[in-house]
Amino acid sequence: MSVTAPAGFEASAVAAGIKGSGSLDMALVSVVGGRPVPAAATFTTNRAAAAPVLVSASHIAATGGMASGVLLTSGNANAASGAEGEDHAERLCRQVAEGMGVIAAPGCHPGHHVLICQTGLIGVPFPVEKASSCVADLVKGRAGDAEHAAMAARAIMTTDTVPKEVTVRAGAFTIGGMAKGAAMLAPNMATMLAMLATDADAQPDVLQEILREAVSGTFNAMTVDGCTSTNDTVVLMSSGRASGPAPSADALLAAVREACAVLARKMADDAEGATKTALISVKGALSDEEAARAARKVGESLLVKCSLNGEDPYWGRIASELGTAGVQFDMDRLSIFYGGTEVCKHGVSIPYDTEAVAAHMRNRHIQIDCDLGLGTGAAEILTTDLGYGYIDENRTTS
Repeated sequence: MSVTAPAGFEASAVAAGIKGSGSLDMALVSVVGGRPVPAAATFTTNRAAAAPVLVSASHIAATGGMASGVLLTSGNANAASGAEGEDHAERLCRQVAEGMGVIAAPGCHPGHHVLICQTGLIGVPFPVEKASSCVADLVKGRAGDAEHAAMAARAIMTTDTVPKEVTVRAGAFTIGGMAKGAAMLAPNMATMLAMLATDADAQPDVLQEILREAVSGTFNAMTVDGCTSTNDTVVLMSSGRASGPAPSADALLAAVREACAVLARKMADDAEGATKTALISVKGALSDEEAARAARKVGESLLVKCSLNGEDPYWGRIASELGTAGVQFDMDRLSIFYGGTEVCKHGVSIPYDTEAVAAHMRNRHIQIDCDLGLGTGAAEILTTDLGYGYIDENRTTS
């Protein structure tokens, strides 16, 4: 049931005409009754941040982390749209809040309790009149069943081929989530659009810390093309309506992290043109930070991506990228493994089971392990190959 699986949440979706195809392109995830509840969010660090990012960040700051719902649109990013773009985002938030009957906290207006996420083309004026005319139907159409959750997940898709949903049940509480993303995936604090909901009882400051930590090891440990979007946003809301006692922060973190990890893997698997998803693991670095830097250098290498696409275990390309990652490196200590089979030891080629490696490279999911042999630092990054479909999708405006 995705975002409506936790108690106290509803969802809806409509086709507002933002997309030329006429498919679903507006979604709303909200708390039953419209009462503001604890919320947290992480946003892109791109300095060309889009209007919805600026508006949502200001809203969550103004309310101290209390939100009633999240409006999501696709087909137009409302990015590089200037002050007018922010006005459009604010207008939609106010409309949603008024339709839901949100009662604002002191010092706030109702629209402050609605966050907004938008995705699509950059630098194209947002068709606010089309979106505005559909808000009433969007608010009226909310329901807490699986069908409405699935509609919402489909409405936020752009070049995605499938909707991405997750439900994690952890004892007395539940995490539900949906996300979109197939390219421009090199997140920093968030990735594309992701909406998470839980019925666990937690305060805004706790939610914010949990979300930040969960995102760090999942969405932020994924790269498809090395491009960080202008609109990246992840939101987590808590209805507090679970039947049992409030979970510990550790238990809630584990569940949120699991949900984020599932969504991140689904995004990588659906990346534009990808035929392989690869987990690059680096250990033996001087620190976890250096291991992460080295893993990302390998994961974003076009040469390595081409080797993955060709199912070629060309470990020399990996060694070369590790040597230019800006971390402490000694070729004589390097070992590289494909699917658990060692192909490079002490920086040179060694005899290995070529058929076992070839069989592993034919898989959809590939594991590459690198040991720098210098320390205890370790990190992983999820990446993909560079497929022909990626160029086909992105050689024109998309």
